Amino acid sequence: MPTILTHALIPLAAGVALGTQRIPPRLLAAGMIAAIVPDADVVGFKLGIEYAHALGHRGASHSLVFALACGVFAMFGAPWFRTPAMTAFLFVALSAASHPLLDMLTDGGLGVALFWPWSDARHFAPWRVIEVSPFANRFFSARGVDVLLSELRWVWLPMLALAGVTAWLRRQRALL
Repeated sequence: MPTILTHALIPLAAGVALGTQRIPPRLLAAGMIAAIVPDADVVGFKLGIEYAHALGHRGASHSLVFALACGVFAMFGAPWFRTPAMTAFLFVALSAASHPLLDMLTDGGLGVALFWPWSDARHFAPWRVIEVSPFANRFFSARGVDVLLSELRWVWLPMLALAGVTAWLRRQRALL
């Protein structure tokens, strides 16, 4: 899995690119949480749930169904987010879906149960370019540094560049 910082970056970059008129700060925060929350499934390790189980790590919480459920949940909070229900649904669902899609790009683990509950099969992307993050006890190590450099190269720099260019273009259009 990429680090939680990298998972949160995807909706943050989208929020910067789209601007606060489209993605209000509360909705942005909800999207960042939705992008992180699938990894709450690591609690299953403490409960004795095996990694490969449907409720194990990278199982049901990493599915598109879970992402859609997050989006539906966000629709009900749309007035609090100060945004239309469809905007809340799309932003939060896509933010949650970004999590398993990023995990599919990592070089470790068993893959992602993207199509659960219809299939328990685990999937990886054809390109597995992101180094899988070590758990907390080994995060601050040489391996952790390698992971951060991998994420910087494959996620952070491209996303920040895309967000920056998009935000700049949005401002240019507003000036016209």
